[in-house]
Amino acid sequence: MSELTTATVDEHIAAHLGSLPDESYAMSRKSFEELGFGLIPYVLPDSVKQVLSDEIQELVRTGGVRRDLQLKETGNSHRKMRNVNAAEIREHDGWVDAVYRSPALREALSKVAGEPVKICPYLPEQYIITSLESRGDTHGWHWDDYSFAVIFVVEVPPLELGGFVQTVSGTSWDKEDPKVFQKLVDGVIRSHELKPWDLYLLRTDTTLHQVHPLLGGKRTIVNMSYAANRDDDKNISHETMEELFKV
Repeated sequence: MSELTTATVDEHIAAHLGSLPDESYAMSRKSFEELGFGLIPYVLPDSVKQVLSDEIQELVRTGGVRRDLQLKETGNSHRKMRNVNAAEIREHDGWVDAVYRSPALREALSKVAGEPVKICPYLPEQYIITSLESRGDTHGWHWDDYSFAVIFVVEVPPLELGGFVQTVSGTSWDKEDPKVFQKLVDGVIRSHELKPWDLYLLRTDTTLHQVHPLLGGKRTIVNMSYAANRDDDKNISHETMEELFKV
């Protein structure tokens, strides 16, 4: 196979996925259906993970903005992090965008989700790099506007230092009255350990989720947002994204 380039990313992903047996998806599909969370580290070959990781770390080193916010639409939960936004990533015109747009990847995600997974129509939310780099950094309890997110974990500290994902499935988001604490009390909080180069699929519009605050180390990821057919009929506003990336 020819050398990996951004132009051939989809070919490499398709060839890799074509070598996987159908049962590879079974456990992820079951977990996603039951919990709104499914580990999918197998959907990208290591060659693609390596170039993604290198690009993301370079973008964090050379750009990004520190944020320390509380967002009322998610119950005043905290965002303490460094972000590289979609416009900066898109300007780089590199691996993140190439992977995000891969039809082969979306086909694999659709197998796990049990329904079509589509490109997000709102450009600022298509992909975001987030780095938690200081003690207490967190991406607090929240939902997302669109149905799905795929998260590629570049680096994450050992479990005892936080940075793991927590979820409450089967919830809904009322931006005027989110009742986050009530949903945490009424629901079941599940915690998910992650390792470097893991990927996971989240049902982000009905799964309340957060990243547990860091006690040490560093957690760097790219979040890639995707839509479902039902999102076409939603009246989606973007207050949290606009606040998060306010200059």
